[in-house]
Amino acid sequence: MSGRGKGGKAKSSAKAKTRSSRAGLQFPVGRIHRLLRKGNYAERVGAGAPVYLAAVLEYLAAEVLELAGNAARDNKKSRINPRHLQLAVRNDEELNKLLAGVTIAQG
Repeated sequence: MSGRGKGGKAKSSAKAKTRSSRAGLQFPVGRIHRLLRKGNYAERVGAGAPVYLAAVLEYLAAEVLELAGNAARDNKKSRINPRHLQLAVRNDEELNKLLAGVTIAQG
């Protein structure tokens, strides 16, 4: 035996499953965890923090894209451009408050 315990085969033989897929998210939990660690925001980063942050970011992105898609459709366009993003954000009370100090280029 080569020091792998009783099983014989290494655990890597099982199909790897990303933390994003475990959480049912599209946004990369692993990358967000790495960025939280490298960013010197805190000495330690809990296991749930990047999952929660990925979920929040994914929700915000989906919300903005939904509203921007509606704005594009209202203007009879099939592609979202910066103007549609601007219209989406400024016509939504909560997003407008969140992004009050943000300038959207070509918006």
